[in-house]
Amino acid sequence: MKVSIERNALLKTLGHVQSVVERRNTMPILSNVMIEADGGKVSLTATDLDIAIVEETEAKVGRPGATTVPAHTLFDIARKLPDGSEVDLSLEDGDRLVVTAGRSRFTLACLDRDEFPVMNEGNLPHRFALVAGELKRLIDKARFAVSTEETRYYLNGIYLHVAESSEGQRLRAVATDGHRLAQVEQDVPDGAAGMPGVIVPRKTVAEIRKLVEEYEGEVKIALSDTKIRFSFGHVIVTSKLIDGTFPDYSRVIPQGNDKRLEMDCRLFAEATDRVSTISSDKTRSVKLSMNGDTLTLSVNSPDSGTATEELQAAYTGDPMDIGFNSRYLLDILAQVEGDTVQVFLADPQAPTILRDLMDEGALYVLMPMRV
Repeated sequence: MKVSIERNALLKTLGHVQSVVERRNTMPILSNVMIEADGGKVSLTATDLDIAIVEETEAKVGRPGATTVPAHTLFDIARKLPDGSEVDLSLEDGDRLVVTAGRSRFTLACLDRDEFPVMNEGNLPHRFALVAGELKRLIDKARFAVSTEETRYYLNGIYLHVAESSEGQRLRAVATDGHRLAQVEQDVPDGAAGMPGVIVPRKTVAEIRKLVEEYEGEVKIALSDTKIRFSFGHVIVTSKLIDGTFPDYSRVIPQGNDKRLEMDCRLFAEATDRVSTISSDKTRSVKLSMNGDTLTLSVNSPDSGTATEELQAAYTGDPMDIGFNSRYLLDILAQVEGDTVQVFLADPQAPTILRDLMDEGALYVLMPMRV
């Protein structure tokens, strides 16, 4: 194999694929990226057996071939090479990749490409496309609520499914960790109507989010009960899905919350952030006291002291005190696009709903805390 490739193109492609590679691996081959060169293109592939990413980039191929080399090492080399330099990759003796750029020369140990595991995606019968901005919205407004608790593995991802609503069928993304829930929906794209409900793993969601940031076209999505594939032009990500049943989240969304609080979202977030400086790291609780057109935020910490702040708000209902985890509350407020956030409450023990006036397809539920 003999390839010449522009340093920035190599770095960009390696940046996408190497993040899939785990730092510690029981199988040495999983630390490697597979390089395949043929027909004026270089294809780089990385996998951790649960997710695989393949990206093609243009290059001058002097001699076609394939090998695998340590992903993070090659990425670090490319990162440190001069901007705009030409990088030559040549396979020598079948087990050494020589990387040269200007006066720099590196020799990397290779492993045979035949040892590299290939993810078999099988048949993916359900196919549809989302504009990059739509996929980004579904991810951003849901992923903060994904659970990191490994024992409840079925909550370790975003539940993507077609749901019935008062407006008919909607494509919906839902995530919850038991303390808060995010539900984001949009029109059902062509081809998605009969899809099964699938749980896209947290790591896959993070990789897709990075790629969608740099992409403006349509993202093609194909899926089955067990696998999902995202195609972004020259990049293809294939991932296993979480094998589990997502809970019936509709039972968590309250229907009778008749007390409404409406206020400036930015001011609410800033005040919450300020008073939570005093709260203990363990509970992070903040108390909201609502009375007429005044909202009082307060924190009382035995270790640190107290903090209060008053805000103008429109509140309809009897005076009420309720406590929330300030970090969870701030995570939700960070997703609100509009100037105004609506908070629907029932009582100090019941789940609370938060809505964004600018995005009717987004709904958030937050469980209260004792304060």
